[in-house]
Amino acid sequence: MKIVSVFALTAALLISGCASVDMATKAESAKAKEFNPPSDGKAGVYVYRDSFVGKALKKDVWVDGVCIGETAPDVFFYTEVAGGKNHKLDTESEFSPNTLELMFETGKNYFIRQFIKLGVFVGGAGLEQVPEDEGKVAVAKLEMAKPGSCSGAR
Repeated sequence: MKIVSVFALTAALLISGCASVDMATKAESAKAKEFNPPSDGKAGVYVYRDSFVGKALKKDVWVDGVCIGETAPDVFFYTEVAGGKNHKLDTESEFSPNTLELMFETGKNYFIRQFIKLGVFVGGAGLEQVPEDEGKVAVAKLEMAKPGSCSGAR
């Protein structure tokens, strides 16, 4: 009975509550939501989190080993990477980082959704590429977080 109570409490904490992170200005967020082409020689990368599950969790995201930020519910990040190259995106999870490796073409924007999945004690996270139209609709409803602050060591 005691184990069931602990599990129920852990699950409730993962589903309820709301984590927060430092946010970019409204103007910076609005500019990113114009979905302009990236700078010359670059590809644009939007990483966002819009899942209902795990509202109390914050999860780090890295691109090529560099922290782009710590996600919370209903936020996105925008960064640019060298176009025409493979890039590695990582997010922390219950036991180890989850990795997504993609080729980013120059001049295009890409949309990566971070999702939360419940584990035994802590929620894990994963990354998936989504179609541009789907990503734009999702990001338009979110606000941009300030980049560069991760809690976990790499």
